[in-house]
Amino acid sequence: MAKKVLITGAGGFIGGFLVAEALSRGYETWAAVRATTSRKFLTDERIHFIELDFTEDQALHDTLASHVTQHGPWHYVVHNLGLTKATNYLDFERVNYGYLRLMAETLREVDAVPEVFLMMSSLSVMGPGDEVGYTPFKAGDVPAPNTRYGTSKLKAETWLQMQRSWLPYTIFRCTGVYGPHERDYYLMMKSIKAGFDFTVGFKRQMLTFVYVRDLARAVFMALERGPLYKPYYISESQGYTQAEFRQIVCHELGKKLVIPVKCPLWVVKTVCHVAEWWSKVTVKASTLNPDKYRILKQRNWLCDTSEARRDFGFEAEYDLRRGVHEAIEWYRAAGWL
Repeated sequence: MAKKVLITGAGGFIGGFLVAEALSRGYETWAAVRATTSRKFLTDERIHFIELDFTEDQALHDTLASHVTQHGPWHYVVHNLGLTKATNYLDFERVNYGYLRLMAETLREVDAVPEVFLMMSSLSVMGPGDEVGYTPFKAGDVPAPNTRYGTSKLKAETWLQMQRSWLPYTIFRCTGVYGPHERDYYLMMKSIKAGFDFTVGFKRQMLTFVYVRDLARAVFMALERGPLYKPYYISESQGYTQAEFRQIVCHELGKKLVIPVKCPLWVVKTVCHVAEWWSKVTVKASTLNPDKYRILKQRNWLCDTSEARRDFGFEAEYDLRRGVHEAIEWYRAAGWL
C-alpha cells in the first residue's frame, strides 16, 4: 500500500512541485488548499484535495478528525504553508508561526502525528552572517534574523524543537528558490531582457540558489532517509555573484547588451519605505518593504550543504545555468517572456 503524504500550501509555487514529486514517487498525495486557492498547476487526476481553514481552530480540527476517521492518518506531512510578504507584519507571526503550531497540535489532538513533519523554513532565519570573509552558514551556527519574516520562521523552528518528545520533525532552511511558475526571479529576468540589471549596493554580494525540482526531490529524500530533529541548509553548493547570474540569464535569453544599474543602499531603502506606505494605503502587500530591503542589503547568502549530502544524499542536480535554461523555456512557452 502506498504511503500517504499531506502537503500544505499546495497551491503555491513550491507546493505544486512538491505535489508532482510525490506523485512521481507513487505516494497517495493529498494537497491541502483553501476554497479560494488556484488549482491551475494542480490538474493531475491522482491528486486528493483537502480544504483546510487555518483561521478557525474548530473547523480545522473537525476537518482533520473527519479525514483521519475516513482515510487514516498521513505518514508524512510537509508544512509548506507560509507568508513571505504582508501589509501587517503581525501576519508573519500569525501564519508562519501560528498556523504551523496549530497544524501540529491539531494533528496530535486527532491522533494523526506523522512519521515525519517537515517544515519549510528559510535561510533568512540566520541573518546577515559574515559579510567580510564570506564564511558560509554552517550547522550549529546561531540564528540571528534581522527581518520580521526571518524572525517568524525562527519562532516556528524553535517551537518545533521544543516538541521533540512527541513530534518527529525535520527543518529545511531553503535559499533562493527559482523555476517555472515563480515570479520574483522572473521579474529579474524580464528586466534583463529589457536591457537593465538592477543591483543593490556596491559591495560584492554572494548569492545561492536551489532549483525548485531539486528542492522537491530533497524533501522526499529527507522524509524517506533523513535523520530527525535537525535543520538543513538546502541549496546548490556553489555561490554566484550578481554579475554571474546576469551573464547566465543573458546567455539563455540571447541578450548581447545589458546595462548593470547599481542602486545605492539609501535609494533602495527609501523606495522600500515608500512602497510599504503605499501598500498600507492600498491594502495590498508589496514586494518592496523594509524587510525586503534588509534581504537585498545582505551580502552573504552562502551556506554549507554538506549535512544534507551526508545524511540523506542530497546533491543539487541543477546548476544555475541548467535551471535558468529550463525556467526560461517555461516562461517563453507560457508567454511570460
